[in-house]
Amino acid sequence: MLKYPSFLGTTGTLGCVVHKRGDRMSFASETKKELVQLQNEPCCAKAELSALIRMNGIISLSNRGMVLDFQTENAAIARRTLTLIKQIFDTEVDLLSRRKMKLKKNNVYIIRIKRNAREIAEELGILGPAGFVLGIDEEMTGHECCRRSYMRGAFLAGGSVSNPETSSYHFEIFTLDREHADGLMGLMNGYDLNARVLARKKGHIVYIKEAEKISDFLRVIEAYNAVLNFEDVRIIRDIRNSDNRLNNCEIANETKTLTAAGQQIANIELVDEAYGLHTLPQKLQDVARLRLEFPEENLSYLAEIATKRGHKLTKSGVNHRMRKFLELAQEIRDNREKGRLGA
Repeated sequence: MLKYPSFLGTTGTLGCVVHKRGDRMSFASETKKELVQLQNEPCCAKAELSALIRMNGIISLSNRGMVLDFQTENAAIARRTLTLIKQIFDTEVDLLSRRKMKLKKNNVYIIRIKRNAREIAEELGILGPAGFVLGIDEEMTGHECCRRSYMRGAFLAGGSVSNPETSSYHFEIFTLDREHADGLMGLMNGYDLNARVLARKKGHIVYIKEAEKISDFLRVIEAYNAVLNFEDVRIIRDIRNSDNRLNNCEIANETKTLTAAGQQIANIELVDEAYGLHTLPQKLQDVARLRLEFPEENLSYLAEIATKRGHKLTKSGVNHRMRKFLELAQEIRDNREKGRLGA
């Protein structure tokens, strides 16, 4: 991420702010705790460090030369970054910490590089002959293992992922400049993750909304324990949601059955009042008595009972006879309406 001045300016901010969003950080912080314990090959260590410094680094220029600071509120990520620097570079670093003075008084950990800061920034693909390198230096992601490591570093520096127990799935990495966001999206979509970029007021986010793709991303950056936890919770949640949908369908079907049965009984009673059921064909009488005997059952149940009693009948046959009662009842209502109008 680059918020870059002209190369002759005094300060260039590479960093990002990790936005903490309630429950989202609980799962994300556990995932990051797992990731900082992974071991890296030298090339992968450089790729991960490049992402960390690009996203949470600050370059300062003065008459005394260049200073490269790395800042984070996460002590584990600070230790991880320091370990990577020592693994790759033979340089001196200063370790600083200060307490934020705003609402959240968290400690801010600073790793300061004064000696060889320019050379380190260049080797990490952050600075080039013309100044800040926009996007992601291709040399940092030439191998698949390095691409995974770069995405891991970006997630450690500016990523968040929703707790799978919440109502929606959301993963994002916040970065300041669009070129870097596009580069991250390209890396992710190389693994078919359907990542997208969205502009925000103070930068850009690369985000994923599909649960399966979020799980795939965690697998790509080798957060295997997080993958297992994510999938366990997601499966339980999906089963619970399926049960709820089935229950809702059953309730809806029962309500529909009761409503239809009530209408059918009303039609039968009206025909009985006007003509008397004994005046109807035997088939209609049989169905009418079944309906009155079982006022809350569906048509399939009525057909089953009729068959057991020796009157072979299908659901379609029951429905056909109920439509006949509807026609008779409607005829009675129409005649009564005409009589009232005539009166």
